[in-house]
Amino acid sequence: MQSNQKNALIFVLITICIDSIGLGIIIPSLPSLIADASHLTIQESSKYSGPVLATYAFMQFLFSPLIGNLSDRYGRRPIILMSLLGMGLDYVFMYFAPSLMWLVIGRALSGMFGASFTTAAAYIADISTEETRARNFGMIGAAFGVGFIIGPAIGGLVSDFGVRVPFLIAAFFSLANFIYGFIFLKESLPADDRRKFELKRANPIGAVMQVVRFPKYRGLFVVTFLVLLANMAVHSVWNYYTMSRFGWTPKDVGVSLAIVGVCFGLVQGALSGVIVKKMGEKKAATLGLATMVLVTIGIGLIPYGWMMYVIILPYAFSGIFDPSIRSLVSSQAKSNEQGELQGIFTSLMSLAEIIGPIFMMWIFYKATPYAKGQPVFYGAPFFVAGAIALIGFIVMRWVFRKVSINSDELLDESFEE
Repeated sequence: MQSNQKNALIFVLITICIDSIGLGIIIPSLPSLIADASHLTIQESSKYSGPVLATYAFMQFLFSPLIGNLSDRYGRRPIILMSLLGMGLDYVFMYFAPSLMWLVIGRALSGMFGASFTTAAAYIADISTEETRARNFGMIGAAFGVGFIIGPAIGGLVSDFGVRVPFLIAAFFSLANFIYGFIFLKESLPADDRRKFELKRANPIGAVMQVVRFPKYRGLFVVTFLVLLANMAVHSVWNYYTMSRFGWTPKDVGVSLAIVGVCFGLVQGALSGVIVKKMGEKKAATLGLATMVLVTIGIGLIPYGWMMYVIILPYAFSGIFDPSIRSLVSSQAKSNEQGELQGIFTSLMSLAEIIGPIFMMWIFYKATPYAKGQPVFYGAPFFVAGAIALIGFIVMRWVFRKVSINSDELLDESFEE
């Protein structure tokens, strides 16, 4: 049984890795593709980047709760396979997209089918124990990290052959992953553990409202949203920031993101489980979020391009936050609710990805005229992100303190009885 669980874990991590390769491949070329489609310079087209990225997130926000609830009803395997097939076909569509409008439509379709992460996370929750949960959720981040080693590196290297070529390669990876999963993926949720599908719990508003079912740590959903929102500065502005301030090419962006992937893979794959086990989930989350506050502000202050590589490793330690929080909250959910729970997390991520890119790119676009005289203004989105992460840190510590006080009161009452 343990061997089967290990094999299933390895497969799902490979699935997540290949999925992230497909997503990472297109990142270095996306600014150039948007500029080409809109017939503007990269700096001028930055005002369109936010809406293009937000379109993907908006559709994922709408469909992630549906995907998560469907996986609780029909099992993880068919939902993962459906998502992979849809993503692969959509990348082919985006390769042929003739204009910016069609590119936006393609991103919308990507968002509809891009919820495989929700079901993959639920799959891992199914096969995890109390002792392995935090480590396994950390491995999700590691798998994404490895994917972002390979994906952006490939995207940067093939960008010389045309800005659309990365989409064709992404399609290959997604469709190959679908075929691999169709042959080898086993179901993780037994039929007798599945629950009835309820539409009121399968829409984004209903999904977010389900946080009330986790009263002990409901405040952590707010913190998670703030952290995800702050992270959008890195996810949506990194390429524009480095190209504008340091004169990087798509190839340089791809290499830098590959190094980000290496560092995140090492921290989340090799260290997060050890750190959580040694420090505990709450202290590990505190370390991760404190690191994020300092690093995001630091990125905005960096005067030389080579320093971006120096700050990547401490930035990777901020990734400890996610597996720590997911482990805490998922321990409160039943096995047939893990899909719904991961759908809530994905909805929060998607909501942040709807608001974040538009907000952060708006700040970058507005700060660009001032940056021509004082380059530090290029870092404005990262300063805002640092402030948001700091608010999240304060809320998180308040939640942990409140839970600790309530636990002490319950302990005192048991002794009195």
